[in-house]
Amino acid sequence: MTAGSVAGEQSPSLSDDELFEVLSNRRRRYTVHALEAADGAAEIGDVAEQVAAWEYDVAVEEVSYEERKRVYTALQQSHLPMMDDAGVVEFNKNRGVVEPTDSLNDIEVYMEVVQGNEIPWSVYYLGLSGVAASLTAAVWLGAWPFTLLPDVAWATAITAMFTVSAVAHTYYARGQRIGEVDKPPELRKE
Repeated sequence: MTAGSVAGEQSPSLSDDELFEVLSNRRRRYTVHALEAADGAAEIGDVAEQVAAWEYDVAVEEVSYEERKRVYTALQQSHLPMMDDAGVVEFNKNRGVVEPTDSLNDIEVYMEVVQGNEIPWSVYYLGLSGVAASLTAAVWLGAWPFTLLPDVAWATAITAMFTVSAVAHTYYARGQRIGEVDKPPELRKE
């Protein structure tokens, strides 16, 4: 915790710029993930060890002293003070403890990570809406072969398309949240 912040003080909500600044660095993203997974205050050494394990792609038990020290030093001198200034964590350098604030706990990252040939969900839903509108128009106009099934069957099909898409989107989005599973989202894609 810096000299300017007070324990228990309500953190102002982060602006988009501040959020992107905090999340622009891999070590800070890993730190956020480790703190969310810890579900509370954590010692810097424990956070540094977990971050080093992710960075070097080894088990926590296999992190060398040098790897841990490199990460620990960077967190203590640079990343945690910056995150404290942004109001995302409370960093107590003397005690060696970092604690998430309400701002960190409330962060829901709505950034779509689109890799390779994937399309963003927003574009997918736009296309799905176009298909549903075209199908509805064809049924309403009585175009063949859409007259072969009753209108309620087509309505059920459209509802099913959106339901299956929403379930898939929810499943995918939950896997992309910081702190939800064992590894940060960017490491799960490799």
